[in-house]
Amino acid sequence: MTAPTAPPPRSSAAAGTPSQRTASGVVRRIWASYAFRRILQSVFVIWLVSTITFLLMHFMPGDPIEIMAGRLNSSGMSHQQALATAANIVNYDPDANVWMQYVDFMKGLVTLDLGNSLTNPSKSVFEHVMTYLPWTLFAVGAGIVLATIIGLSVGMAAAYRRGSAFDHVMTSIGSFLTGVPNYILIAAVVVIGYTVLGILPFLDMRGRITAGVEPGFDFVFFGDALFHATLPIIAFAFTATGSFMLNMKAATTEVLTEDYVTVARARGLKPGRISRGYVGRNAMLPVIPQVALQMGTLVGGSIVIEQILDYPGVGQMLINAISDRDYPVVQAAVIILATSVVIASLIVDLVLVKIDPRIKSEGQDA
Repeated sequence: MTAPTAPPPRSSAAAGTPSQRTASGVVRRIWASYAFRRILQSVFVIWLVSTITFLLMHFMPGDPIEIMAGRLNSSGMSHQQALATAANIVNYDPDANVWMQYVDFMKGLVTLDLGNSLTNPSKSVFEHVMTYLPWTLFAVGAGIVLATIIGLSVGMAAAYRRGSAFDHVMTSIGSFLTGVPNYILIAAVVVIGYTVLGILPFLDMRGRITAGVEPGFDFVFFGDALFHATLPIIAFAFTATGSFMLNMKAATTEVLTEDYVTVARARGLKPGRISRGYVGRNAMLPVIPQVALQMGTLVGGSIVIEQILDYPGVGQMLINAISDRDYPVVQAAVIILATSVVIASLIVDLVLVKIDPRIKSEGQDA
């Protein structure tokens, strides 16, 4: 009887150790995950925007060092001293080649160190931007919350009453708000309320806070900040309410025709439960991305509104930086505005994957 032949040993290179196989599996799962791929895409977009912004600022007419040196010359410095001081202040070497400037720029971007503002050399660019950005985020955030509550509620109600007078009126209002720019609508509000009716204290509402009010976590400061931000909040809400209303109506109308809603009604479930548990949740899925993208878009589109209403936010800061040729601040503002849109889109995608796993690519885990 012939003894059984033992199988040939597997090579260690092919099999690998258990820890190596485990690590390889983890890497493959991470690489294949939807969340990881979306984060990589977002990082790439932010890098691309930053690179384009750097190139645009580099090739624009006017040298920030010369501009800063010209201001220092008026204080009695010699031209060479002024150039050296300006280069030190803005963290910029005029003799470096473009590649070295780009490398320094990207290093500064990663460490949030983009030099100093030309118009306010005592502050870094990051500190300068952060004195304006929170006010814009406050106004835009409040406007989006207001638009979401009104738009989704009215849109859903119009879908349940489709064909009625309420539906026709709300659809017309939504189309009007969507079609007319928000700066025209808010300008009309100011003209009618302040000039014609005399009931809107527009002059008192300009600025961020009333003189003498100290910033702090108290009702006095919050109430005053809300008073000054009322018109920007309304303007930003104008932009989003109409589109939210129309999209929610369309999504709800489509969901109401689904079989599972018919089955739920046949089972005798209460209308409120059907509206919340079946219709509302599914109708909101296509609207959620729009809510977050509007947040990012409105931050970038705040320039005109803040100029009209004299509300010192990041939009007004960008206009002032462009007119003063404060290139470091312009670069930072453009990157921040673009990044806000990218991050908003990323957050929405990751949230939607958890709500609706069908969004993930087939055969891949988030």
